[in-house]
Amino acid sequence: MALHDLPTKMVSQNGVVLRHYGIEMATFTGAIGTGGKWLLDKIVGGIAATGINPNFLTFLGLLVNFGAAAFFAVGGFRTGAIIIFCAGFLDMLDGQVARRQGRVTAFGAFYDSTLDRYADMALYMGLLVYYSVSGRTPYVVLAAVATAGSVMVSYARARAESLIPLCKVGFMERPERLVLLIIGGLFNRMGPVLWVIAVVSTITVIHRIIFTWQETKAGRTLPGIKLSL
Repeated sequence: MALHDLPTKMVSQNGVVLRHYGIEMATFTGAIGTGGKWLLDKIVGGIAATGINPNFLTFLGLLVNFGAAAFFAVGGFRTGAIIIFCAGFLDMLDGQVARRQGRVTAFGAFYDSTLDRYADMALYMGLLVYYSVSGRTPYVVLAAVATAGSVMVSYARARAESLIPLCKVGFMERPERLVLLIIGGLFNRMGPVLWVIAVVSTITVIHRIIFTWQETKAGRTLPGIKLSL
């Protein structure tokens, strides 16, 4: 009988036991996903039950990022990376708590986005301080370019979406940037990470400029917008 005729059995070949790991891994990862969702749901429910304002969680996330920036400024990259991870958890909670409490508002979205920009700037400012004090001028310039690229990715989308319905093209969004900073901090490879952020952020901005030009030229703008390029 052929191997594919035994989907639920182990097959021994040259002393090596082969199993159908695909099914087992799917079941395992599914269990992890279900368990994680259950745990997050309990945490969100518990916090929502306190009646805490979701905007306070957003502000708390900003303060935590300030702490990460302070560690970056003194070269504590690993500690800073761990703190960024914790701040990301808070950033995930505020929206879910708002939905659970029925307190989702347009201002809440604006407030969250605005404080996210401050959090991003704080992290890069910490790196700028560290490289400046260390006398590493090339890395100061690199961190500055990465900062500008990160800000412009968000600005390009916000400005574009005042003209067209959606502009999410490109790769280097905020979650990707934060993951890269965490990796750079944990493995003490912040220099290469800043290069990636600086280059890919710039490419993303250019992509969004071209995309917005194409959309406006094709007339796919928001109602009331009549612009031609």
